[in-house]
Amino acid sequence: MPRAKFHTLTEQMFYILLCLRNECYGMDILDRVPAMTEGRVSVGSGTLYNLLEQFLEEGMIRETKVEGRRRSYVLTPKGQEMLDNEYQRIRAQAQDYLKFMGEEEA
Repeated sequence: MPRAKFHTLTEQMFYILLCLRNECYGMDILDRVPAMTEGRVSVGSGTLYNLLEQFLEEGMIRETKVEGRRRSYVLTPKGQEMLDNEYQRIRAQAQDYLKFMGEEEA
């Protein structure tokens, strides 16, 4: 059975949506993701613009400005819900790890 689209998010998807809590251009995202993850996660321009198009189609983000080739985007309520759901999923995984490893939650 195929996985439902956007049921879970990749790291790149998660950080792109996180960036779009505040309106920004695609080029801003290319700079912000590595900065916010201390270089652990990067997004290539092809991946970014492909995902932005998919997020637009799904109603997770909306375009706010078009200035020539520059476009800015912002998260929609649906996108915020997806981001929140992914955050809760990641937290649940971390809690499972702590339980299994016999560690206390910090």
